[in-house]
Amino acid sequence: MRVFVTGATGFIGSAIVRELIDAGHQVLGLARSDEAAKSLLAAGADVDRGSLEDLESLRSGVAAADGVIHTAFIHDFANYGPAAEADRRAIETLGSALATSDRPLIITSGTLLAQRQGPLATEEDAHNPNFPRKSEDAALALAGRGVRASVLRLPPSVHGSGDHGFVPQLISIAREKRVSAFIGDGLNRWPAVHRLDAAHLYRLALEKGSAGATYHGVADEGVPTREIAEAIGRGLNVPVVSKSSAEAADYFGWIARFFGIDGPASSAQTQQRLGWKPLQPGLIADLNEEHYFEHTADAVALRG
Repeated sequence: MRVFVTGATGFIGSAIVRELIDAGHQVLGLARSDEAAKSLLAAGADVDRGSLEDLESLRSGVAAADGVIHTAFIHDFANYGPAAEADRRAIETLGSALATSDRPLIITSGTLLAQRQGPLATEEDAHNPNFPRKSEDAALALAGRGVRASVLRLPPSVHGSGDHGFVPQLISIAREKRVSAFIGDGLNRWPAVHRLDAAHLYRLALEKGSAGATYHGVADEGVPTREIAEAIGRGLNVPVVSKSSAEAADYFGWIARFFGIDGPASSAQTQQRLGWKPLQPGLIADLNEEHYFEHTADAVALRG
């Protein structure tokens, strides 16, 4: 299968590209820069130059593909509304180009967007309609119009070497403040998955997924945020403390609203439907490795 991948040079997308090529698929990756294009070529993929805002580049990518995996998103939390709108337009453009062809489209969402009805968020839980990101709405509307679109929800921590998401932000804050913190009792939970396990799930969803289905890329169902803070404290050799809800915004900044969420999630249905089994290290085991802390002189100095 020839697969068009958006976000193909990102932390998750690059792992998906490798997973697809190793499984015998051909990959066409969206690249917005010369550097990204070179990276894709070096990985053995073909290049479609463009971006999420360049809708014609999305159409050309779909025209040359047998299926699409959409992972790109403009991660600008200061302008999240416009970023979410750009994502919605991109999904609708991809879907329109796929209409009536029975080619699969996998779009990306998050488990924290699910309206949890039980102890764990499941694939059957609807997403929060009040959240600005409308990727699930757009994908499921396409499924209703005959596009083989499905949703893959990722947890707030997709971890592994090269991670530049929420956990590195927490590490950066702890490094700056010289203390690692959690909120309240730190018993609120974050689900997590290793990027290589996530990449494998994207391939399975592409090959075996159903129109209108929602899948969960969850390995750790819920890691207490206190354990995350403690692992960061060990890695940086700094104290670990609790911050009250009132203190959290000052310490964490914009990430406080996310780090304070209790969002455990299950992937039991996904594992059963697609035969997916996470095999990589969990989040805390990954944080106990040096790669999350060894990339700056500050981390070394703090350990010393």
